[in-house]
Amino acid sequence: MKTILYATDYSGNSVAALKYAYALCRHLKIRLVMTHIYDVPTVLGTQLTEPFPSLSKDARRHEREKLQSFFKKHLGKVSDKMKLHFEPVKHMSVIRGIISKATEWHAYLIFVGMKGEGRLREIFMGSTTKALIEKSPCPVLAIPENTNYKPFKTVVYATDFEEEDVYAIRKLTEMVSAFQAEIKVVHIITEKEYQGETQMEWFRDMLQNKVTYEKIAFKLLFSDDIFEALRMYLEDVGADLMVMLEREKKGLLKKWFHRDLVKKMESYGQVPLMSFRESNHQLFYFSAAL
Repeated sequence: MKTILYATDYSGNSVAALKYAYALCRHLKIRLVMTHIYDVPTVLGTQLTEPFPSLSKDARRHEREKLQSFFKKHLGKVSDKMKLHFEPVKHMSVIRGIISKATEWHAYLIFVGMKGEGRLREIFMGSTTKALIEKSPCPVLAIPENTNYKPFKTVVYATDFEEEDVYAIRKLTEMVSAFQAEIKVVHIITEKEYQGETQMEWFRDMLQNKVTYEKIAFKLLFSDDIFEALRMYLEDVGADLMVMLEREKKGLLKKWFHRDLVKKMESYGQVPLMSFRESNHQLFYFSAAL
């Protein structure tokens, strides 16, 4: 775990994510890479389809200066002692640009911001962030607007009792172990589910055989409204971080539980949300070797 990537669009919604990412990197003593995805014709106000090399170079320098100014505005002067890199990316696709930079730096996490709108200031993720979660080579951590960083004490992981959850929890422990945070593994049982306690016991045994982190607790919640039960549980335990898995499988329960619930939790947005993609675990051994 050496690098965190922070992606910004320079909006006010991304400021909390910047401050959070920087504080976390300082706590863990790892590097922070800041990026912004830009397109040369847009930056230079021209319709050139093949910009001259000098124009492209000028655009990159301009974007790097914008990243530096954004950091300075919200976090102060840049010091040579900081493990901080400004890496703008020229790309027609925001998603592909972010992913290319995350891959280049073997990022452990990608930080992005959530934004708030409406009478009740409902927090929601934009389509760019949702698409990033579905394609990212590493977990994505979305920070709600106006969220202040604090060391992790309680982390809630919502599980549907599958092997992919074990890989995700193992990777999660790499980060939270530095804080000695407790991971609360929670599953919500509905009236139609009869094997919840048996499944939880099976999952607990499997997890304990593959993950050595000791501060893991398990909780079954009984409710037909999965979202509301989970929302209330987050408040009851004072969760500092919510973690979920975005699945690629199409089973009815998996599709409903994960895709709909992940979207609802994105909309809830009172707690930072860390989203794993099911295939992220394929990179664990590669990352550990770096």
